[in-house]
Amino acid sequence: MDELAQRVLDLFGQMNSETLDLHTLFEAGGNDRGAREKVFDVVSQLVREGLLEERGSDFYALTTKGRVLAGNR
Repeated sequence: MDELAQRVLDLFGQMNSETLDLHTLFEAGGNDRGAREKVFDVVSQLVREGLLEERGSDFYALTTKGRVLAGNR
């Protein structure tokens, strides 16, 4: 898993939240505009891999598999 994908997963634990919206997940990209734009692709990839699930209105939640990789059991 690449570093940006891991940072996206780690945000759930840092924010102590079961769900996060896409705008919050953009923070995984830091101040780098290019990295922030890549977050959308990474989130889509994590959904395809079964690590995140869409909750509607741009909200995402960790799946059980995602919690394990993020260390949030």
